[in-house]
Amino acid sequence: MNDYMIRATAAEGQIRAFAATTRDMVENAKNAHNTSPVATAALGRLMTAAAMMGADLKGEKDLLTLKIEGSGPLGGLLVTANGHGDVKGYAFNPDVMLPPNAQGKLDVGGSLDLGVLSVIKDIGLKEPYVGQTQLVTGEIAEDLTYYFATSEQVPSSVALGVLMNKDNTVRQAGGFIIQLLPGASDEIIDKLEAKLSGISSITALLNAGKTPEEILTDILGEFGLEILSKMPVQFRCDCDRSRVEKAIISIGKKEIQDMINEGREIEVNCQFCNKHYKFSVDELEDMLKRATRE
Repeated sequence: MNDYMIRATAAEGQIRAFAATTRDMVENAKNAHNTSPVATAALGRLMTAAAMMGADLKGEKDLLTLKIEGSGPLGGLLVTANGHGDVKGYAFNPDVMLPPNAQGKLDVGGSLDLGVLSVIKDIGLKEPYVGQTQLVTGEIAEDLTYYFATSEQVPSSVALGVLMNKDNTVRQAGGFIIQLLPGASDEIIDKLEAKLSGISSITALLNAGKTPEEILTDILGEFGLEILSKMPVQFRCDCDRSRVEKAIISIGKKEIQDMINEGREIEVNCQFCNKHYKFSVDELEDMLKRATRE
């Protein structure tokens, strides 16, 4: 498998960890939405996080949604993931261009600026769980670290990165999430903090050829790292023509009849994957007949 994610534990269950390599997933999202380099970096980071966080979903139809609404020129991001490694998402303003930040890197923080991060977990209950925090930096990894600490009370270290080539293709993408579980000893906490302080950027590790297993081994090897599972991840949208038809029917019979009377075909665009679906007047009439029978 090319893109994949691993789940792991360490320190006899006091630490849990996720790590992923997601270059193809981010490249496919970039191609679907024709995103600019900074939009690709922002979307790729959030999609990588969603892939790892989605691994915690237990139910077949459980869904995780990460939404960022920012005051910067990118506007925001919306990403969803299931528990099977399928991730989809889009940037609100995919063609935004910004100069590099003070470190000479893509200015993801500047593209989002101030705003709100929402984490929505639909796990089959009457109402989905919704957690919200303010954006701390707009750099996404730091914002998710803050979210885990404040909304879920789980001390975490989140690293996310997307490295772009000059021709606007994705060279590397990936990340890790390392979390301290309740009951972690002070000794483990101190040792882990010291270890994390010496880790270089995630994109540098990936660009050096490090695999997710090797990255977690570098960080957690001395803590008795145990890899629990490995799963492919991919950019995948579950839209299809029949689902779009149901969405059209849901707008109401009168509205569909008005479209038919106007003699115009309609085109529906999926925001998550940018696929276009066209429906002729004849197809609208067939839809209306089926809706009437039902």
